[in-house]
Amino acid sequence: MRVNPNPMPDLLAALNQTELEEQQASLQISTGKSVNEPSDNPAAAALLVENNDQATFNSGYLQSLTAVQGQFSTADSTLSSVTSALQQALSLGVEAGGGTLSASDLTAIANQLQEIQGQVLSLANTTYQGNYIFAGTLTNAAPFVAGIGPSGVNYVGNTDVNEVSIGDGYNLTVNVPGSQLFSSPTNDVFLALTNLIQAVQTNTGISAAVTAISGASSYLSAQAVFYGNAAQQATSQTTYLNAAKLQLSQQQNTLGGADLAAAATNLSQAQTDNQAALAAISKFSQNDLFDYLT
Repeated sequence: MRVNPNPMPDLLAALNQTELEEQQASLQISTGKSVNEPSDNPAAAALLVENNDQATFNSGYLQSLTAVQGQFSTADSTLSSVTSALQQALSLGVEAGGGTLSASDLTAIANQLQEIQGQVLSLANTTYQGNYIFAGTLTNAAPFVAGIGPSGVNYVGNTDVNEVSIGDGYNLTVNVPGSQLFSSPTNDVFLALTNLIQAVQTNTGISAAVTAISGASSYLSAQAVFYGNAAQQATSQTTYLNAAKLQLSQQQNTLGGADLAAAATNLSQAQTDNQAALAAISKFSQNDLFDYLT
């Protein structure tokens, strides 16, 4: 039988190994992860980095979608209110054109139409989270202001559109410029309202003015479809990203999740081995080699 005359290095190495195993098991239990640093599993660590990067991107896309969905809802609701106001103006115009109202009645209707025009102007300057949603990309200032010209309202926004990234290579347009919605050359909402007001005030050309209001209302409703379609795209992409988020989470757990039961067993065994190594070292330091072997 070969006797090791100096077992202390082996005992110290065994102690170091048991302490390392104890630390690893404790870390797995505390973090719930089997890969806490690249050296634990280099291949899994590389995949986890890629997984985490994709999860970060997805989280950003979902935040963007949450923001634009609120904007879509606000824009859609606003345009619905404008359409309702135009329908009210249309009804007043039809009433005024009936030929049976007195001058005072026509004046009262003209006043109501002016109030509707003011309401529509306010709606056209709607904001969402501090940004004017119908200003193109100049969202820091009201896009419609009272001014000179046939309609009495000037558009001071621009014709650009905003886009947000909601996926890898997937950008979503989030707005229609106010000039396209309210100031189309052939269907100018404010010009149609102004002409109807003037027609009622003078009791001339009311029928043509009513037709213009009807056309502007129909045009605006058609333009508003953009927001419904955009909202559907946003909802669909949100569903997809949430499913991908769940899948990434499952992959992350598969790649780096700890087996807590096994980790607990390993911890207990490492603690037992550690105590045995410490006891052996202590005994060896108190006895010579032959006493220790007996």
